[in-house]
Amino acid sequence: MIQRQRVELQPAWLLHQFDYRDSSRIVEFLVRDHGRVAVVARGARRGRQRGLLQPFQPLLLSWSGRELGTLTGLEPAGPPIPLAGEALLAGFYLNELCLRLLAAHDPQPEVFLLYAAALAKLRDAADIAPPLRHFELGLLEAIGYGLNLTVDVASGETVSASEKYLFQPDSGPRHARSGHDQQLISGASLLAMAAGRLEEAQVLRDAQRILRGAIDRLLNGRPLKSREVLRDIYSRKRRTGGD
Repeated sequence: MIQRQRVELQPAWLLHQFDYRDSSRIVEFLVRDHGRVAVVARGARRGRQRGLLQPFQPLLLSWSGRELGTLTGLEPAGPPIPLAGEALLAGFYLNELCLRLLAAHDPQPEVFLLYAAALAKLRDAADIAPPLRHFELGLLEAIGYGLNLTVDVASGETVSASEKYLFQPDSGPRHARSGHDQQLISGASLLAMAAGRLEEAQVLRDAQRILRGAIDRLLNGRPLKSREVLRDIYSRKRRTGGD
């Protein structure tokens, strides 16, 4: 059980909120030293806090209570990160991942740093894919589901850049002498992912396949709404030939 506590001025990001009773809101935050935290923001739908309770606004959060706390203070910790278009949808995807994959009140300072870095990269990125793949890789590692990208699970040998592999999220790559190309991942892509080199188009495509499989396994088949919206946008672009 979470002990009753009073926390002052913790760095935080808003992940999700919804109306509660007549004028309040229940708000979930990613908090640097406390992980995912839900609080009741009393009167937030009418009070001065309404303007601060926005996604991608760095905050200093104060609250008291146990599992569902009570918001006692909220201050800006800097200017909001302006996201628009696909980058905005990508930001909501990060939020949904944190909501679905992080346990409540489980401190994740590494995820907090990854999240802030991902938002900054999305703000400036011409392509949202590299920041998303970096965040997904780091998130899986931080919550104890890091991927084996460099060791062949059948032979124990180091992955070869010139070979092709079948990849299982729960174990890793297995050398494949034959198989449908769309099922196989190049060793070069696996090694690039392991080194954090996620710029080349083929590496990004392979990384998306691997990370989607790993995340879907943790979600037990439950869809991510933000991912579906992004997928629809890309599908329309391909049909219309848009950039």
